[in-house]
Amino acid sequence: MNKRKQHVIKMAHQLFIDKGFQATSIQDILEISGISKGTFYNYFSSKSELLIALFRMIYEQLEHDRNKLLIGQDPSNIEIFIKQVELQMETNRANKLISLFEEVLVLNDPELKKSIRYGNFKMINWLYNRFIDIFGESKKPFLLDSAIMFTGILQNNLKYYHAAYGANVSIHQVIRYSVERIVKMIEEVSKTGDQLLNPEFLDNWLPNSSYCNENFKKKLANIVLDLKKMLDHSKEQEKYIELLDFIQEELSDSKNPRQFLIESALLFLNNSDIFLKKQELQYLEQLIQDYFNQIGKTN
Repeated sequence: MNKRKQHVIKMAHQLFIDKGFQATSIQDILEISGISKGTFYNYFSSKSELLIALFRMIYEQLEHDRNKLLIGQDPSNIEIFIKQVELQMETNRANKLISLFEEVLVLNDPELKKSIRYGNFKMINWLYNRFIDIFGESKKPFLLDSAIMFTGILQNNLKYYHAAYGANVSIHQVIRYSVERIVKMIEEVSKTGDQLLNPEFLDNWLPNSSYCNENFKKKLANIVLDLKKMLDHSKEQEKYIELLDFIQEELSDSKNPRQFLIESALLFLNNSDIFLKKQELQYLEQLIQDYFNQIGKTN
């Protein structure tokens, strides 16, 4: 993501915290971030899409930081898991995400609700896989149920702990207490064999998009990087970098890539002297064409 787009998201985030999502207008965002309306709509189709991009940006950073805690560590070490959960709770608190989620849920915006629901499923999936690391493959049939129960235990413990002691208290004690409870519950259900949900349900909740897999993203990133190497990164060529960033982000991150905007960006690049008849741009066009052809087959 280019720095200018990141700046817009960060400025909008501050407005959402100060004024609320509903009370913040697109004009407010334009004024605080210093961009034109055309630039805004080049980045986002709506204010809701900007909020989704904000959620994605925060959780991509969280995922990176969470994974760093595992480097050189034993994945089965429950103390590392506690630190990871604490990092997530601190991220939510620092970014005021809970209040944003609560406001969004009453708006009845289908895309926002879908995005939050997808994020919840990803969290359950992460917990499920971490529980496999911690408790082993033998307990796998019971770990989706356990992941779901853990989120409920933790959320309610945090809610009432804050109500009792105030919002500024340490959450470490609550997380440790909740983890200790789920450890006992996993021991119990693995002995009784009780199961509510089969882990195969995760495949329905988080279907793997075969047309936009990691291999595709890697190829896309490499081609975009090759094209950027042809630029001298001067102010005059900044527009080409922004267009390449836009194409990569639209195809890698968006659930519904806007084909007409991507094709317009490619046309602009094709008409520039820098990329005229360059093989790398032809590779990019072919990769994108194959991508949309594959989408057509799966729809």
